Amino acid sequence: MKKYSNEIKIGIIVTIALLLLIWGINYLKGVSLLKNERTFYAVYSNVGGLNKANPINVNGLGVGQVQNVEFMKNSNGKLLVTFLISNDIAIPRNSIAKIVSADLMGSKSIELKLGDATALAVDGDTLISDTQLSLSEEVNKQVAPIKVKAEALMSSLDSVMNVIHAIFNEKARADLSSSIEKISLALSSLEHASLGIDTIVSSEKGRLENIFSNIESISKNIKNNNDRISQALGNIADITDTLAKARLSETIKHINDAVTQVSTIVETINQGKGSLGLLVNNDSLYNNLNASSKDLDFLIKDMKENPNRYVHFSVFGNKNKSTKKQ
Repeated sequence: MKKYSNEIKIGIIVTIALLLLIWGINYLKGVSLLKNERTFYAVYSNVGGLNKANPINVNGLGVGQVQNVEFMKNSNGKLLVTFLISNDIAIPRNSIAKIVSADLMGSKSIELKLGDATALAVDGDTLISDTQLSLSEEVNKQVAPIKVKAEALMSSLDSVMNVIHAIFNEKARADLSSSIEKISLALSSLEHASLGIDTIVSSEKGRLENIFSNIESISKNIKNNNDRISQALGNIADITDTLAKARLSETIKHINDAVTQVSTIVETINQGKGSLGLLVNNDSLYNNLNASSKDLDFLIKDMKENPNRYVHFSVFGNKNKSTKKQ
């Protein structure tokens, strides 16, 4: 059996150690010498502490690692992240490379959110970038609404305390005591009134029963005579229909004609036309009648004062006539 010298053994061990050292350094740099990987890029404004060799995960499974993080030229501080992914992972072109916190210690990793595009990203493509909020930012985001509500609550409590302080001063307490006393008196009066009403109801219970009995009797009578009431209402409706169908228009026309004729007659009388018009409007007829009335009064008065004159004249006149006839 051939024996190797110590120098050869030491050389083989050193070679293996160098190979392991090179592999380890490349692994730490994010370069894998054993796998066929694809290179992708993403541009960020802030990587939040992402470093070389940080893992790349898809749904929590490691599929690669960060190869390099560097500033882009003429990009106002933009950072270009280069990462390697195994070839057996299908990555749609609209996938998102999001920097997330890997643990509570602040370590970072890239979580690939696979998109739904049919076209796949190829080696050398730049993916869409996104950054998860830091723990402090998340806390501030969650606490900010609570802080606003707490401030509003404190303001409301301050207003309430001011109102309470304003209410419970000496004058307000006196007014409140007076109001409570008045409320007590009002409740007492209400209780007395309620007792009075109960007494009245108890004393007038018989009359109330009679009244309710009469009301019930009236309602029963109305119910029993419902048909007659309906018939009476029907008759009233027939009468109103008959009156509505009557020749009221012609009657009103005749009345208007009669009123017009009467108005014409009155106008004719006022104008002094006709006998009645002359009688109403002619003063001479009135004067003649007045004079005749005076003469008649004078004659009657003279006959009363000198009856012998008229009677004697009449008697002798008749006597002479009788003598002549004999």
